[in-house]
Amino acid sequence: MDKKHFHVLIKHCFLAKNTVETKAWLDKHYSDFAPGNSTVEKWFAKLKRDKMIPEDDVRSGRPKQAVTVENIKKVYKISFDNRTVQLIKIPESLKISKERVGHTVNEYLDMRKLCSKWVPRELTIVQKQQ
Repeated sequence: MDKKHFHVLIKHCFLAKNTVETKAWLDKHYSDFAPGNSTVEKWFAKLKRDKMIPEDDVRSGRPKQAVTVENIKKVYKISFDNRTVQLIKIPESLKISKERVGHTVNEYLDMRKLCSKWVPRELTIVQKQQ
């Protein structure tokens, strides 16, 4: 179950129950997914201050700049132009960290290193025959 759903459920319970009753009710109906006692207490406190909204709070910090659509396309192009390219060579040309390149290759392009070549994890029948 999504965090937003629990926000709504706790907001509903806030009107008629206390934290202990709410936690017991959530454990009864959503035992595998229910948030912890401290989370319920924290959300009740936010509701008392009228600060709780279903969306996440705005976070401070630097915005994500390394994993962009342009960089994903560039990593894809580099890895398919030269299948034997080393992962360490890609960050030098794109000016991003090797951790972000590795994350891009594994998570966004869904590729892994096989016999010193980058290949998609799920091969088609034609690719398997080659």
